[in-house]
Amino acid sequence: MNKNNLSDLSFRKGSLIHTEPERPHVLFLFSDTGGGHRSAAEAIIEAINLDFPNCISSEMVDFFKEYAPPPFDLAPELYPPMSRVPNVWEFGYKLSDGPRRTRIFYRVIWPYIRHAAFKLLKEHPYDLLVSVHPLPVIPVSRALKTGSPPFITVVTDMVSTHALWYNRRSDLVLVPTEIARQHGLAYGLRPNQIRVVGLPVGQRFSLPVEDRCLIRGRLGWPQDLPVILLIGGGDGMGPLGKVARFISNANLHAALVIVTGRNHKLKRQLEAENWSMPTFIYGFVHEMPDFMRCADILLTKAGPGTISEAFIAGLPMILYSRMPGQEDGNVSYVVSEGAGVWAPEPKRIIEILRDWLNHPEKREKIAANCRRLAKPNASHLVAQAIAEQLGVNEEGIK
Repeated sequence: MNKNNLSDLSFRKGSLIHTEPERPHVLFLFSDTGGGHRSAAEAIIEAINLDFPNCISSEMVDFFKEYAPPPFDLAPELYPPMSRVPNVWEFGYKLSDGPRRTRIFYRVIWPYIRHAAFKLLKEHPYDLLVSVHPLPVIPVSRALKTGSPPFITVVTDMVSTHALWYNRRSDLVLVPTEIARQHGLAYGLRPNQIRVVGLPVGQRFSLPVEDRCLIRGRLGWPQDLPVILLIGGGDGMGPLGKVARFISNANLHAALVIVTGRNHKLKRQLEAENWSMPTFIYGFVHEMPDFMRCADILLTKAGPGTISEAFIAGLPMILYSRMPGQEDGNVSYVVSEGAGVWAPEPKRIIEILRDWLNHPEKREKIAANCRRLAKPNASHLVAQAIAEQLGVNEEGIK
């Protein structure tokens, strides 16, 4: 046997065993403050496993829940009630935005959180670090030592991107839109440090479209009516119930599909009511790609993940709610690109629904604009960027 090959072999219980080289490991930092951070990390991991099978291992860590000291560890539980007080949220968002303000904030709290940052990195060895949430970017970058493995930030806000996302110590910052890239350049990132890839969404949103009639038949939806899809994000936020009741009272020639997400109380309330049109009420669903493919109009809060998914589905949008500050730019982006309209008042929602239902050609024009803006390969572009940093191709380590 060639002595040079002995490093690839090991002996166990008298038999010769081939030892595979250890796969590089990617650590994803996320938190369930809204559904978009978790879903983005899961979409990227899915793309890694599809594009580089058995070449890269990964894990996800909820840094708030598992490592943040009190009261920061309560952030996932506090996020839904905080989001229902939009004026307070907007004040905090805008007050904290800006490179100088973020530096001052973290300089003040660093002595309190530094132990958690060092402990996180020590307990989760990695070959590449990815943050899909803005809050750990600065503390983690401060905890990194010279010569540490690469650090990538994947921005999961679409347009109104907070200064927390942009840190010069990140090896690479991947953003959803050119507007977000310009923000990063304004905050001091180098042009070769920031790249537009789109917002990562699950592979199931980009699969070939099955026949709409077959999907509707499987779901039990009517074949002869336009379908209005009403959602409020994973947590069923915003005036979802109020909007649903206005639509029912408008006597529209359409069917209504309501997705309440994890808002179980609202689901029970809506199920107990009488509806003037064919109405289908769901909680948290995994069939959202099929829902979007079979719907004709989407009513949604202005969350970046849902907007990106609607772009891919070519689904005209009525945005009826948004998180002030954080999602303001999403609204202006969708409206300026002709992919939907902003209608925070129920009366305006009904006017637009009547117009679009009576003039399907308007819907098709808006649908074409959605498809133009779609970036269905975003998660795969992120996976490729990760592989580049690790020196990995489809066969493994280069």
